[in-house]
Amino acid sequence: MKKIILSAAILAVAGLTSVKASEIKNPVVIAVQQDSTTKTPVELKDLPEPVTKTLQSDPVKAWTPTAAFLVTNADKTTYYQVDVKKEQETGSLKIDKDGKIIQ
Repeated sequence: MKKIILSAAILAVAGLTSVKASEIKNPVVIAVQQDSTTKTPVELKDLPEPVTKTLQSDPVKAWTPTAAFLVTNADKTTYYQVDVKKEQETGSLKIDKDGKIIQ
């Protein structure tokens, strides 16, 4: 009798745990937006005069510029990203065309 009750319980549990698989009626669409920011390399000697003056000003002149890029955002705003180095430390500055450092 115990075997019959145990078998019935196992069949009941197996019936409740059956998989309900079906086709996906609405396919999932994955959209990836690309960042419209472009980064163009610029020679250090070709930087505009206000940017070079900022690089020679007091708080920044201790750092040595190593590379420069003209960054254009999706909204058409531009700034110069200047990579700098001081001994073992490295960093980058964002400077607009008027020579102002952007935070």
